[in-house]
Amino acid sequence: MQPEEARQRIQAELSYARAAREHGKEGRARVCASRAAGWAVAAYLSAQGPLPSQGAYSLLGWLEAHGSEELRGPARRLRQRVTEEHRLAHPEDPLKDAQLIIDGLLGEASLP
Repeated sequence: MQPEEARQRIQAELSYARAAREHGKEGRARVCASRAAGWAVAAYLSAQGPLPSQGAYSLLGWLEAHGSEELRGPARRLRQRVTEEHRLAHPEDPLKDAQLIIDGLLGEASLP
């Protein structure tokens, strides 16, 4: 994946996440945040060789298993299922978790 393509996909997903949140669709915001973080993992891994997977859930699983300590928690939370009451099992903001992963893997200067 080319850096510019990754940047565009990440920014698009973050925009979708913010728009969903503004419209009260927190579940959709979380899905978009997870996709944005997945694209960051894909960009990071593609710079090192072939990708082990293309799906955001699998890529976040790779990060949870192989990433730095600071990024494992956000990756785990973005992969966690909601409760039967459709609530998150943790208080952390999924959009902030996605941004931590993006910044941690690609650096804050990598995105506009």
